[in-house]
Amino acid sequence: MFDKNIIQKIRRRDLLSLAGKGVIAVAGFGLVNNEASADSAAVSKAMKKNVGDISPTVGRISMELPQIAENGNTVPIAVEVQSPMTGEDYVKALHVYAEGNPQPDVATFRFTPQSGKARISTRMRMIKSQNIVAVAEMSDGSVYMGKKAVKVTIGGCGG
Repeated sequence: MFDKNIIQKIRRRDLLSLAGKGVIAVAGFGLVNNEASADSAAVSKAMKKNVGDISPTVGRISMELPQIAENGNTVPIAVEVQSPMTGEDYVKALHVYAEGNPQPDVATFRFTPQSGKARISTRMRMIKSQNIVAVAEMSDGSVYMGKKAVKVTIGGCGG
């Protein structure tokens, strides 16, 4: 049986203290850094999922990223693929991957000949120093790749 008097024996201050500790413990589970991150093998697997077994050729991709990112919370990234963007020769998709973040897939951008230029610029979070990989799928079925290293001094994903 439940003792009804037990509630009267616990002081309000003790009850609030226990409740607060429980909230902090539960909230802390999300703050634990389990060091899980992608690597070059995870990026290769994600690339295979997106472009199949086609081996990418290095070239046609220019990447603008800082050599050193002082804060990984917001790292600027710009990627451009050299293409005439005509009906016969254009960039279909541009995939961006991170070798050190928890998930290798960062973003996928789709283009058509009407896009005029295959260029993106955005910001991303980076947990630690790592390589950023850009892969361009062309309309003729060819695939191009570019890679650039970024050193992160303060991680943006809890690192």
